[in-house]
Amino acid sequence: MVQKEQGIQLSLYDYFSDSEDFTLKEAEDAVLNLMKKEVKLPSIRARIYEGIDKGLFQRFSKGVYSVTRDQSTCLLIEGNGRDLSYIANNSIDFIITDHPYDLKSNKGGNRNFAEYKCFRYDVKDFQEKKRVLKPGCFLVEFLPDKNEENRVYLNQIEEMAISAGFRFYAQVPWIKGAGRNTGRKVKDRENIVFFSKGKARELRRDAKKEKSDPSKEYRMSGAKRMLPSSFEYPAPSKKESIHQAEKPLDLLKKIIDLISVEHELGLDQFAGSGVAGEASLESNRDMILIEEDKETFNKMKERISRKGKVKDEKIL
Repeated sequence: MVQKEQGIQLSLYDYFSDSEDFTLKEAEDAVLNLMKKEVKLPSIRARIYEGIDKGLFQRFSKGVYSVTRDQSTCLLIEGNGRDLSYIANNSIDFIITDHPYDLKSNKGGNRNFAEYKCFRYDVKDFQEKKRVLKPGCFLVEFLPDKNEENRVYLNQIEEMAISAGFRFYAQVPWIKGAGRNTGRKVKDRENIVFFSKGKARELRRDAKKEKSDPSKEYRMSGAKRMLPSSFEYPAPSKKESIHQAEKPLDLLKKIIDLISVEHELGLDQFAGSGVAGEASLESNRDMILIEEDKETFNKMKERISRKGKVKDEKIL
């Protein structure tokens, strides 16, 4: 057994000797597919960590923390949310996110992303979301209300998601309360778009079948309950917020309850305030939060840290 463990470390050392760095996924692929070693993924990871301790490998300094509350864990990762290469295929039970979209309207109101790294999705983003998401599970995207400036991009988002293998499930407006009375109409809402990876998973109770056969519990395809015509939750006040696009905690808890069950694993690629992680911990779900902006990440870490026990994680 010792010889096998040393073999993995030295084989990786030799294989990547001409490279400046390698990811955990690249190491796993090399061991399993190129070196043809019959070992399990946790064993590969353990041997790499032992190699770090021995000085064979050097770990990149990257902010990774876990916050545990009861039986649920929230993993905070300081990094690029568009890079999901270290997340395994079909491992995520739900994705909820609000990407910092590159639009002129980001300047003004409660979104002022002039200093923030903004971008526009491409189809590869949705292919990666689909790769990590389990079949039938939900992707939830917060998107702006459609207007003359953004209508083309919003239509493209739907088409990119569908071309990547998602199905459009529903669109529900989030009514924030009092909005800005500028432009052509009051700006008091965002849209919450639900997609499923293939046919939606069976979360909803089938009342008809259960009535005819009370001895069993029957489920049908779809969210746990019928989605509302709108979500009406006031936006957090600027005084209470730590991020300019922060969502209400109760809104995120409601969505999480509709699309998942307890002890499942969610992902927010562009975590911002981290409210999705807070909502997950309070809903007995595990969550991965990714945030690239260092100042925002530190604020998010401070916020989530109040919810449980914090641990500095060692990952490659």
